[in-house]
Amino acid sequence: MSLDDFISEWNSPSELVLVQTSGSTGTPKPMWVEKKRMAASARITCGFLGLSKGDTALLCMPLDYIAGKMVVVRSLVCGLRLISMKPTGHPLATLTEAPDFAAMVPMQVYNSLQVEHERRLLSGIKHLIIGGGAIDSTLEDELRNFPNAVWSTYGMTETLSHIALRRLNGQDADAWYTPFDGVSVSLAPDDCLVIDAPAVCPCTLNTNDVAELHPDGKRFRILGRKDNVIDSGGIKIRIEDIENALRTHLQTPYIITKRKDKRFGEIVVMLIETEDVIEVNDICARVLPHYWRPKEYISVDKIPLTGTGKPARAEAERIAEASQ
Repeated sequence: MSLDDFISEWNSPSELVLVQTSGSTGTPKPMWVEKKRMAASARITCGFLGLSKGDTALLCMPLDYIAGKMVVVRSLVCGLRLISMKPTGHPLATLTEAPDFAAMVPMQVYNSLQVEHERRLLSGIKHLIIGGGAIDSTLEDELRNFPNAVWSTYGMTETLSHIALRRLNGQDADAWYTPFDGVSVSLAPDDCLVIDAPAVCPCTLNTNDVAELHPDGKRFRILGRKDNVIDSGGIKIRIEDIENALRTHLQTPYIITKRKDKRFGEIVVMLIETEDVIEVNDICARVLPHYWRPKEYISVDKIPLTGTGKPARAEAERIAEASQ
């Protein structure tokens, strides 16, 4: 979808906009959402960040998904000046001045940090929000001393982008997400996060994100996805725990997944962009507990990703199952 197409859709008489989920755990699904709730989400974010009319906002994500659409809606509703760039891994490459506000995925932030010109512009963004995927500890460390506000976001298509932010740098850096005013969270019996955000979502939303609540009962942190659990020989292993343990030891792109197994029920499988699996196996043997170690390595040309840059978990599992 082009920017002109979306603006035309937004200005049409219809009260609804068609969006699609990211497809990280399956096939992307279309959803009709109310424009008035998207406008409410835009006002909440701009109010929280202190963005005002005339501030510049960088659009550098696809307009097929809610994250990109909401950058445009914030501009239209709150009077921001939109800077539209083709979605790429280096969204700052051709800019000469840092925008006041930008929303990026972790890959775009990581890439920008590798080029001096882009790094300088990145650090000049007054409010940088990062979403669409986990932010590893190494990336977080690189951003910790940035002079302006850097935020990790929590949200989904159903909540029309984020409903909580976590400051990554400065004196207000926090390990916990703080929900916006009017948003409350709780835990279901299976420890998955439950969201009540009436301004942006008409019903209480039960997520598949396993979470922990802060003692204050308001803030929270995400431990992993309920469906990202491997039950191997009676031991439940979170995929995110394995990936996080390897992140600082393995630079080659990889993803942890699973496949069915007659003996163990399920086994840990790694997809990785290299054919040198012997070295990778040695790293895993050194770093991981015995029962976390992959029992199979699959060399792939590219790790499967969704259109928003998230790990395509369902596709990774399909590749693992097909490898038998």
